Amino acid sequence: MKREHQESGDGGGLTGKGERMEEEDAGVDELLAALGYKVRSSDMADVALKMEQLEMAMGSTAGAGPDDALIAHLASDTVHYNPSDLSTWLETMLSELNAPPPPLPPAPAERHHPFDLPPAPAPAVASQSTLFDVIAPAESSTITTVDFAAHAPPPARPVSAARVSYGPETPAEIPASRQRKRMRSSSASSSSSRGAVGIGSVNTAATEASSISPAAPGPALVVVDSQEAGIRLVHALMACAEAVQQENMKAADALVKQISVLASSQGGAMRKVASYFAEALARRIYRIPSQPDCSLDSAFSDILQMHFYETCPYLKFAHFTANQAILEAFAGRRRVHVIDFSMKQGMQWPALLQALALRPGGPPSFRLTGIGPPQPDNTDALQQVGLKLAQFAETIHIDFEYRGFVASSLADLEPYILEPSRGGGGGDEEPEAIAVNSIFDLHRLLASPGAIEKVLGTVRAIRPRIVTVVEQEANHNSGSFVDRFTESLHYYSTMFDSLEGGAGGSGSLVESGGQQQDQLMSEVYLGRQICNVVACEGADRTERHETLSQWRGRMGRAGFEPVHLGSNAFKQASILLEFFAGGDGYRVEEREGCLTLGWHSRPLIATSAWRLVDAAASAVVSR
Repeated sequence: MKREHQESGDGGGLTGKGERMEEEDAGVDELLAALGYKVRSSDMADVALKMEQLEMAMGSTAGAGPDDALIAHLASDTVHYNPSDLSTWLETMLSELNAPPPPLPPAPAERHHPFDLPPAPAPAVASQSTLFDVIAPAESSTITTVDFAAHAPPPARPVSAARVSYGPETPAEIPASRQRKRMRSSSASSSSSRGAVGIGSVNTAATEASSISPAAPGPALVVVDSQEAGIRLVHALMACAEAVQQENMKAADALVKQISVLASSQGGAMRKVASYFAEALARRIYRIPSQPDCSLDSAFSDILQMHFYETCPYLKFAHFTANQAILEAFAGRRRVHVIDFSMKQGMQWPALLQALALRPGGPPSFRLTGIGPPQPDNTDALQQVGLKLAQFAETIHIDFEYRGFVASSLADLEPYILEPSRGGGGGDEEPEAIAVNSIFDLHRLLASPGAIEKVLGTVRAIRPRIVTVVEQEANHNSGSFVDRFTESLHYYSTMFDSLEGGAGGSGSLVESGGQQQDQLMSEVYLGRQICNVVACEGADRTERHETLSQWRGRMGRAGFEPVHLGSNAFKQASILLEFFAGGDGYRVEEREGCLTLGWHSRPLIATSAWRLVDAAASAVVSR
């Protein structure tokens, strides 16, 4: 059983106790304090000496006879101290190890296997592996010592779940009768007191993998669990974000350096996303200016987005679901007009043109208005895209008209620029059916006060038949910096995990090299978003993502109501995912008439469709 440790006092009052606490806090090493350890700078040498003495004391007890009694003594009768007071904890461990052990306990029940440990509840199995799967409170630390019975060792197993380093022990210092392995694990003190097994519990797989044959020569192996390193990495990220919010840049500087070291010890998506967040924190701490939102930066972003389009299904899903909603809104109309708020390379529109060309009764007259930012070399990129689309429309026999407008911001648009064409015929000619399309564009307007309201007012003035909106399903635009940091860490760890899970094999080296390049550029594309969310503030922070429920409120206040996306869009979007490696991990869900695409249980992007409230009322009256 465990006993609470109480320090003896001299009878002083509350004032004296408070003064002692202030004196103890003075001179505490800030780096160790941020990680939960309370050590004065003046005591660093003494702590290091005690750690060496503790290592020697524990090593010397390895060859003693009553090992089982010593372990039972430490497990049941030892007074457990808070290891945040590192110096006192080391001193206590030394005194316990040097004290004579109690009498031997009764012989334990016979076990069927030399490596059988006492039963423990099984940890929960996660459905996916992301950076936040290793988060757990780290309020205390323990050193667990496990003795193995002197039997023939099992066959050697490969070490895969842990990182192995060699210790200083020599073969002569390892007793031939038994081996002792020490593992350090971080766990919450509340979880430890209940005996629950979780993230901080001893990894039995790593225990078996790192077992050493008593007869085998060579140095001892000390196993550092990669899961523990992941826990420390996440806690260091969160501690650094809190230090930044409190403007404690000295502690933040020390922590961001540690994050870089811890991230290098990880692999896969965890290492990549942690490295991007470390870079973003460093930019904020050291006040390194981010890339300006200029035409050159916009052109580079377009290139990165093309690679992102090829790597994963998110943009394809956005284009497909928006096109399906537009196609249904244009049913039976002879003159249609699409206004694209982000023309870029025009990759969305060939599929819609093909669908219209196959429509019963023949294709309609199609007009496309593309809006884009100015180019760094002053070239008319929008006109070049329009020319290619016009050539494609001609091959499938569609009457096609195109206009391109250069605008630094969507807020610069006016209704007269987007007004529908009156046509060249008589007054009885059918008016245009207008669709407004926005793919990852509207959230950028939230950086400028009043901009989103102005743009939605402009859209309302041209009276579109439908408005399609695709946005990230995340809240990166409210709360404190720590709240925004935590939400973005959740979101982008899942996004990077989907990139890793969706990277399938290829039939040729050329295709494999192209996939690797696409994935690398896609990671840069997401990394730039991370940098903007974490490192920037004010008008420079343009990645202000909001959730579907938040957009529902904004669109409702602007005079729009949702249009239910049909079941055909859901079925065909699900079929689309079958063409991607790792398709089992992607999930399409219907939420109140909108469609979301995510990785496992986490939605990542959402498609919604809207129409004017009064237009819906007039449509009901006409029926």
